Amino acid sequence: NYELDVTVEGQVDAETGYVMDMNVLKALVEEKLLSHLDHHNLNLDVPHFRSVNPTAENLAVYCWQVLVPALPPGLRLRVRLWETPRIYVEYQGQ
Repeated sequence: NYELDVTVEGQVDAETGYVMDMNVLKALVEEKLLSHLDHHNLNLDVPHFRSVNPTAENLAVYCWQVLVPALPPGLRLRVRLWETPRIYVEYQGQ
């Protein structure tokens, strides 16, 4: 079981006071990632991982690659995938 942290960085919108509405981000994570990954056999149920070893590192990269196109332009994304309470992998793109 992994824990997923997603962070967006960017300019605060003067009108809303948000970089991004966290409810929107939460919905994107649920729709684009959790509904396809959580409680699934990654090797069998997720086409991407039929040919890619689902290590924590590869999962973090995959999550980043799936979420980036769904975000508003100009935001930077960081994905942190926790394997244990003390061990995690972080990916911020290249």
